[in-house]
Amino acid sequence: MMPREKLKRFGSGSLTNEELLAILLRTGTPERNVLLLAEECLGYYEGSLYALQRETLEGLSRLKGIGSVKAITIQSALELGVRYYKERMALKTKIADPEDVFVFCLEMSLLDQEHVRVLSLDSKNHVIGFDDVTKGTVNASLIHPREVFRKAILHSAVAIILVHNHPSGDPLPSMEDRKITEKITQSGELLSIPCRDHVIIGKGCFYSFTAGKTFWKGDIENGTEPRTAEIAEVERSP
Repeated sequence: MMPREKLKRFGSGSLTNEELLAILLRTGTPERNVLLLAEECLGYYEGSLYALQRETLEGLSRLKGIGSVKAITIQSALELGVRYYKERMALKTKIADPEDVFVFCLEMSLLDQEHVRVLSLDSKNHVIGFDDVTKGTVNASLIHPREVFRKAILHSAVAIILVHNHPSGDPLPSMEDRKITEKITQSGELLSIPCRDHVIIGKGCFYSFTAGKTFWKGDIENGTEPRTAEIAEVERSP
């Protein structure tokens, strides 16, 4: 049974990744049918949708049998998946602990550049807005409190949470991360919009400045204290 027929009869959830990709590709080549082409394409990335999503358009286009049109189709479909996830998570999500932040911003672990995101919260800790304020190398000199709090003010936020990702996959904070946290925390106190946490997203793990711990795979029960030199405390005024 071909993928389209299988989808009509049993629903999209019954299809393998290769079969779903074959529907996007639509046609094969004279040497291989569309299902075999899809299998070879995913096989090039060892079956990983994550690796496929991270591939550049140029790199994908160079695969035999893919070309620019099919590459654009694949990237568009994967981007829709990322945007669906963002929209779904924004529907009255309540942030109760750092793990909720990790789940809400999980797609940031797919990014190959550092991004800084601001979650705006209402009085019941619901996310009422989330905005990416910068990307590229993250350091204290490039992140201005004005950019961080402007959207929060527009959302009438009661508090914010700062989030950024480490493309290396290691969420332990750097000295720059500590400086950023202190800078934004102090600015939030002046504006009466407190920064309740700064969460760094890694690969299957995250670091919470509020907790002072690294957590793996979202397991809030099994966080570990980093070494003393790695603890990122924010100095507050008495």
